[in-house]
Amino acid sequence: MVKYVESIDEFKEYVGSGKVVMDFYAEWCGPCKMLTPVLEEVSKKLEGQVQIVKCDIDKFPEIASAFKVMSVPTLIYFQDGKAITAMSGYMPEPQLLNWISEAQKKAA
Repeated sequence: MVKYVESIDEFKEYVGSGKVVMDFYAEWCGPCKMLTPVLEEVSKKLEGQVQIVKCDIDKFPEIASAFKVMSVPTLIYFQDGKAITAMSGYMPEPQLLNWISEAQKKAA
């Protein structure tokens, strides 16, 4: 299940809680809307392994700024509080699963 950041403290809890794909998005962003069902599917497939969390850049511009998010959607893979790798733009499910797998290898 995809989760949504509701506060800065919650963001910190998510990224510090193991393996997390953080989707920086905006409500007005077309590619972000296209990515949401892909993230839902990936979340189901990777349940218990990786959390998928969405962070609205308009609600939390300070978080987006801290991680140098310049465009949306931007995905950042975090492991144990550290940003491992990032990718911007829409990607289909197979590409997203591959990106997560590669990110986990980098973090190992």
